Amino acid sequence: MNPISSIDYIRILPELVLTLFGIGVMLIDPFLEPKASRRGLGIFSLVGTLAAVAAGFYQAQCLSSDPHFSDLGWFGMVRVDSFSVFFHILIPAISAVCILASLEYLDNQNIRTGEYYGLILFGTVGMVLMSSAIELVLIFIALEISSISTYVLAGYRQRTAASTESSIKYFLLGSFATAFFLYGVAMMFGATGSTSIPRIAEVLSAGNLTSLAYVATALMVIGLGFKVAAAPFHVWTPDVYEGAPAPIVALMSTGPKAAAFAVLLRVLFSTNAPGWFWLVWVSAAVSMTLGNFGALLQNNVKRMLAYSSIAHAGYLLVAFAAGKELGLSAAIFYTAAYAVMNIGAFAVVSHLAGSGERYTSIDDYAGLGRRSPLLAFTLTIFMLSLIGIPLTGGFFAKYYVFSAALKSNLVWLSIIGLVNSAVAAYYYLRLIVVMYMREQTVETEPIKVTPAMGLALVLAAVATIYLGVAPNNVVQYATQGAQNLMPNSGQRAGTQPKLFLPQIFADQQH
Repeated sequence: MNPISSIDYIRILPELVLTLFGIGVMLIDPFLEPKASRRGLGIFSLVGTLAAVAAGFYQAQCLSSDPHFSDLGWFGMVRVDSFSVFFHILIPAISAVCILASLEYLDNQNIRTGEYYGLILFGTVGMVLMSSAIELVLIFIALEISSISTYVLAGYRQRTAASTESSIKYFLLGSFATAFFLYGVAMMFGATGSTSIPRIAEVLSAGNLTSLAYVATALMVIGLGFKVAAAPFHVWTPDVYEGAPAPIVALMSTGPKAAAFAVLLRVLFSTNAPGWFWLVWVSAAVSMTLGNFGALLQNNVKRMLAYSSIAHAGYLLVAFAAGKELGLSAAIFYTAAYAVMNIGAFAVVSHLAGSGERYTSIDDYAGLGRRSPLLAFTLTIFMLSLIGIPLTGGFFAKYYVFSAALKSNLVWLSIIGLVNSAVAAYYYLRLIVVMYMREQTVETEPIKVTPAMGLALVLAAVATIYLGVAPNNVVQYATQGAQNLMPNSGQRAGTQPKLFLPQIFADQQH
């Protein structure tokens, strides 16, 4: 067994950076006055997430300059390739925007505890590690690191009963889901004699399929289906999103989902896991339908976006069902596009909610276009992107997913997705109409956009537009990530094809 080398530490550099900053937060916090603002700790944590993003870019540079950097590290438990680097950059960036949105929010909610930021950093460590771990036990440990942090953060508004309820419900149902995943890991070990993804792939590719392997795959899909809020494992989502602090909902709906989808991609495709197609097909169809029709009935914006997140999990699963390199790259790109537009939407919700999160109904958004043009304009961008309007990241993400589905002859699943997209347009447009075409009827707190919140909204809005106008660079990296998962499909893994928007689908025939 090879000893640990210096390059192994570079392979987990984002995790190391986030851990050190998280420890720093926990060490500094006790020396601050109990009633003092923790804004300084927030800025310190923000620096930590940005340093983790920089570490992800450094890994990308190492990957391009050293062909051996993508070899197995840490005794065969970690692999840093284009796929994992994509999430090493995306997930800390999500956490950075959440921290920006939290700086003013914590003061408004009179929350003065620094461990809030420490939990975000430690949770991000687990999410990042999930994307590069190729050992099922290590994936389980990373999943627990992420989950425990979000369980606590979901109940962080301790004076609110709904927040405590959301935390308990999330913890109980999350524990059941984790147990399903762990049983799946145990059964996969029984079927293949290993918990290493490369070794499992070798055994399953050799045709050594037993009923135990099918059961193991189903159990792991169920466990991860809970984490991504896919139906029928979605029942926790509306209540937890409604009760949790709005910036944490922004994190929960994007970061852990991105990490869980990354694990699902590795488990299903890198291992050649059997018998998952119809599970994913049915879950995609049910998620899109229940999510969108459930959102139609909501008057609370947080619950509406919760049902919306269920629907978007369904769209992502359409790309999973499409499979092949095109479907995988579509899923990776969709994860990034959904993250930036959803985190921006929840940032606006967190700012408008006011102290005690009193203003979260759709009626509270009446006249927002006149009261705060910046908030209304950015929220409009995010709503249009969630619909899938051209020139936004959501449009190209959906186009990419449904094109992959049609190329894989998933006609009925594509039809279900397109019909659901039309249904979704109603409740997103409803919020825009209320903001610009209805007069304010309820007196709310004055709206002032702070520099930190303004920066968070601008970053999310610019990223949303960028992914809709010039998506090629992200698509190319997503394609490289897909090639790493399926190294024998199409082009050789590690190459960087020069694709242009009209060529993307023509050049990736399977």
